[in-house]
This record gives sequence, structure tokens and C-alpha cells, in this order.
Amino acid sequence: MARTPADKMSFLEHLGELRMRIVRSLIALLIGLLITFPFSKRIVSFLGQSVTRTGNKLVFLTPTEAFWVQMKVALIAGLFLAAPAILWQVWRFVAPGLYEHEKKYAAPFVIVGSLLFVGGGAFALGVVVPYAIPFLLSFGGPDLQPMISIGSHVDFVLKFTLAFGLIFELPVAITLAARLGLVTPRALARNRKYAVLGAFVLAAILTPTPDAFNQALMAGPLIILYEVGIVCARLFAARARPVTVPGETAA
Repeated sequence: MARTPADKMSFLEHLGELRMRIVRSLIALLIGLLITFPFSKRIVSFLGQSVTRTGNKLVFLTPTEAFWVQMKVALIAGLFLAAPAILWQVWRFVAPGLYEHEKKYAAPFVIVGSLLFVGGGAFALGVVVPYAIPFLLSFGGPDLQPMISIGSHVDFVLKFTLAFGLIFELPVAITLAARLGLVTPRALARNRKYAVLGAFVLAAILTPTPDAFNQALMAGPLIILYEVGIVCARLFAARARPVTVPGETAA
């Protein structure tokens, strides 16, 4: 099945489509923010448990800090809540570049992408942060009393939560790139050693603790996700795209 000239969009049409998808994604994010804001205080309390469990207290240094922390937490929580709608807009943006038989993957893309994004955030909150905070606070010693502001702590936690949410989208990104012809499963497998090295370099940069255990804790999922991405790319790239010769019509 070949595309017709009517299926092709001009550059300005692409820009208009991109603008519309961004606006709709922002609307979805705003709706998520409105839903999660009433629960932001509870979420902040939950995020602070990694510090309070060590016997320390969180403080706020300016009159507005606590309020803006709750707004920031509600925004990120709203982003996770709006992930299916945002991924749907991403799919709708790339869909014109796909063939009809490829568009049936819309639901798996949105569902799997949303689950991976939420799973990455949950992994950060449940595995990385609980190990990192006590380790970092242990450097204080008997002569140094930690006085951690709620703003700096929440920024620290949300940074890892959002980063892991995006990192866990790796299989979806690889699969989509393979379907668009940007990468091939063979090239991904051939460059596996560089991917492993990059996973450990990224883990060394992002992991707040210098010990090998926590770095492996981050690099391990990255390597697994890369391998899952290769498998998915092979499955979805198994059916070759139809090729048409200029001057001929597709069958």
C-alpha cells in the first residue's frame, strides 16, 4: 500500500500539527495538575519519608517555599497522570508517517509507554531514593547536623523520578525508531557494547552515591531495557515496508 500525494504534509502543515499536539498535551498536563493538587500535601509528606525515617526533619526557608513545593509536586504527579494522553498526542503526530497496518499499534504504544513511564518513577522512589538519602546523610558525622529544606529535597527526589520515568521509555523509543527506519535491530545489537558502557557512564553521572552497588542498580535496568528494545524492534521490523518504484503503482 503506497501513500498518495494527498497523504504528504508540507513543512508548515507539520508545524501546525506539532503546535496542536503540544497545546493538547499542555491541556492534559493542566488537567492532571488540577486533579493532583489537592493531594500534593500528602505526596510531599510521602516524599519526605526518606529523610524523616533517618530521624531528621525537613524545613522550609522562605514563606513561599512550602507552597511552591506543593505546586511542583502536583505538576510532576499530574505529568505522570497525564502520560497516556501525552503519549497519545505523540502517536498522533507520528502516525501520518506510518502505513495503515502500522497504525494498529497505537493502543500498545500508549499503554506500554504509560506503564513504563510510571514504572520508572516507581523504581526511583522505591529503590534508588531510599538507598541514596541515608547514604548521603551518613557523611554528616557527629559534628554536622543536617538541615535540609523541603525545596531542595523534593527537587532531588523529583529529578530522579522524572529521569527514571523517561529512561524506562527506552524500549518504546527504540521500537518507534526502528519502525520509522531510523535504526535497525542489527545495528543495535552490533553496538551493544557501547550501550552497556553508556549505561554505566550514565549511571555514574546520575547516581548520587559513588558505590558500585547503586550504580549497578541503575545501569542494570538500562541494559535490560536496551535488550528489550532490540527484541521489540526485531518483532515490529520483521514485516518489511512496501517499496514502490518511481513511475509505478503499488499492488
